[in-house]
Amino acid sequence: MPLDLSARSDPTPPRIAGVDEAGRGPLAGPVVVAAVVFAPGRTPVNGLDDSKQLTAARRETLYDRIIERALAWHIEFVTVEEIDRINIYQATMSGMSRALFAVSHVADLARIDGNALPRSLPCLAEAWIGGDARDRTIMAASILAKVARDRHMQQLHAQWPHYGFDQHKGYGTPEHLAALTQHGPCPQHRRSFAPVREALAMVTPQTAA
Repeated sequence: MPLDLSARSDPTPPRIAGVDEAGRGPLAGPVVVAAVVFAPGRTPVNGLDDSKQLTAARRETLYDRIIERALAWHIEFVTVEEIDRINIYQATMSGMSRALFAVSHVADLARIDGNALPRSLPCLAEAWIGGDARDRTIMAASILAKVARDRHMQQLHAQWPHYGFDQHKGYGTPEHLAALTQHGPCPQHRRSFAPVREALAMVTPQTAA
């Protein structure tokens, strides 16, 4: 539900930070969280949408426009090591908190995609289920997170080309699972995820290193 902002002493419209993530489900690579703040009023970027509804080329174009026209933006990479240490949910919440703190100097309110809020936040916040299809600041954050993560997975593909990270971006496709079985996990695979643990159990420590 929307927050009651009537207690704010500032009569100007609140500056809203949209927060979204990309990459909670994959078996490999980081979770990437983005936060974006636009000036109050009409959003200065046309064509925003849920990143999943846009082509890769369109996301790239919008990415440049968002970072050029936002009051503030931040992209936070949550490492595989953190994911495995505290679990994917807690790691995502931690990444959202850090991303929001990075733009908090210009944010009065945060809208975070999903049904839960991180515990530590620098401003008022509300969770928006399906927010990446409803709120333009969340849409912008979803685009930054998706583009940044896709670019990172392309870099990982250059290091470990036999997994096909450039195609499936770390998700558990049949091709990815087959490569896991054949080659074992690489350092960027999330060992806390069951398919990776199972693949790790099938190979020698030298193969999985």
